[in-house]
Amino acid sequence: MSGAGSLEAVREALGPRALVDGPLGALTTYRVGGRAALSLTVDDPGDLDLVHRALVAAGGPVPVFLLGKGSNLLVADAGFPGLVLTLGPGLSQVDLEGSRVRAGGGAGLPVVARRSAAAGLRGLEWAVGVPGSVGGALFMNAGGHGSETAAVLSGCRIFDLSLGRAWEGDPAPLGHRYRHSTLGPADVVVWADFQLEPGDRGEAEQAIAEIVRWRRLHQPGGANAGSVFTNPPGDSAGRLVDAAGLRGFRLGSARVSEKHANFIQADPGGTAGDVRLLVDRVRAQVAALFSVELVPELRMLGFDDEPLPTVTAPAATAFQPSTSTGA
Repeated sequence: MSGAGSLEAVREALGPRALVDGPLGALTTYRVGGRAALSLTVDDPGDLDLVHRALVAAGGPVPVFLLGKGSNLLVADAGFPGLVLTLGPGLSQVDLEGSRVRAGGGAGLPVVARRSAAAGLRGLEWAVGVPGSVGGALFMNAGGHGSETAAVLSGCRIFDLSLGRAWEGDPAPLGHRYRHSTLGPADVVVWADFQLEPGDRGEAEQAIAEIVRWRRLHQPGGANAGSVFTNPPGDSAGRLVDAAGLRGFRLGSARVSEKHANFIQADPGGTAGDVRLLVDRVRAQVAALFSVELVPELRMLGFDDEPLPTVTAPAATAFQPSTSTGA
């Protein structure tokens, strides 16, 4: 990477809390892939300020990745040659006030869904079926069962690691559409507000139970990352993969699920390389048979043909503590 910043300078600035060569692939739901050159658990806004200052000290762009629950991620066997951030308990709290739910970026979506239902709030039941974090949900406008994050998101606080300051307010700048947002590698979701509807607790919890039952019936367990491809307009990725004759197809230690053709399973002790080869094989075969280019929903990190997410924190930027706000 031309003009790359010094990862060693980042490590020195972060101090003894920074973990060198820590696990990464093992923290994903695929449970395959390599390690992170450097990693840090962020537990409060002051830690975000520290990361910003460390990136300034790097003197150039640094590969940075924010890890949620690892449920939509495939890490290359070679690992990630940069800084991986995870959000700790201090940024994973869930607070309810009336019909508003404020959840930290590190909170698990199923936890938020169940807490909301237990309070008799409706609108987030679908989230029990998404094993990711609140921050990840904002990044990709996660959804399922007829709804999505943007439908109930009413506010958020985002910290910019490059500029060293935060903004909070209306989520319109996030530009949410199907499985997409404008958020990038420098953006950390500190918290998100969900505006829900008062309802019956029993009905809300029954809806959650039905979603859980449906998932167990129709989707595979084991080592996978959920849906691999987004659905093409007016069609289903799983239907196309199935129609291509790839249900149950295997390459090395990876196979297309027999239960749902838009899931790819990894064998215990398998490799990320096999999963990636199978993803590419499925895309090529569907394109050849149906002239449809499947778009991966799965995030692939550390592969040679995938650009590294990087953050540059210019030394000339006037540092602003994370308590600042603005649009």
